[in-house]
Amino acid sequence: MLVDSHCHLDRINLKPYDGNLSAAIQSALDRGIEEMLCISISLENRADVLAIAESHANVFASTGVHPLDVQSGLATQDQLLEWIDHPKVVAVGETGLDYYYDTETKQLQQESFAIHLQAAGKKNIPVVVHTRNARQDTLDLIREHGNLESAGVLHCFTEDWDMASKALDLNYYVSISGIVTFKNASELRDVVKKLPLDRLLVETDSPYLAPEPYRGKKNEPKYVREVAEYIADLKGVSFETLAEVTTNNYRKLFWKTVA
Repeated sequence: MLVDSHCHLDRINLKPYDGNLSAAIQSALDRGIEEMLCISISLENRADVLAIAESHANVFASTGVHPLDVQSGLATQDQLLEWIDHPKVVAVGETGLDYYYDTETKQLQQESFAIHLQAAGKKNIPVVVHTRNARQDTLDLIREHGNLESAGVLHCFTEDWDMASKALDLNYYVSISGIVTFKNASELRDVVKKLPLDRLLVETDSPYLAPEPYRGKKNEPKYVREVAEYIADLKGVSFETLAEVTTNNYRKLFWKTVA
């Protein structure tokens, strides 16, 4: 009924589940979260992410290096092309640009982003993009190196409508996290109201950014329901409609989940 399109299952708090990841995943399934996309962020955690996906039928994986992890090592295009062939890897990323936390590695971030975009394009697989304070460079690199047919998603979107609309023109989806429920997120709510339903995804980005009323606590996939309920109310549609549409969008973008 609902999908968490972006989470970090290797990092969530398992204390409430006595250290049992399968129990945490089952807790999400019990709330109607039928599938989760576990995101890789570095060369180091790629194996852990893949192992989680391999051992849980309802979990798929991405493979890539986060822009804030580029100093720990870049993935080569050949490596990415090899990793993409794994049946449970449905996306490249998380990649992109982050000039909010790190401007010293701009060039390295751009190089890494281009490599991810090119590899994804060759395999016709979507890209999971992190972008913060790098609007123009993000869009320019997607145009220059991306495959606009397989496209991708701007995850945990917090930028303005101008960037969102330009991403939509590039065939990208926009994914919204629990940030939309925060009191200081009025600009983001205005963006969400304008987003077409057929280009919208929902996510937790857990263990980060727990939505209200859980803000300040560790996030987990089962709370994507609160995100979806809030967005449904914001857009004036039923929760059931929002869940169905965003799940269909997820299936269309991450086509390997239905292969």
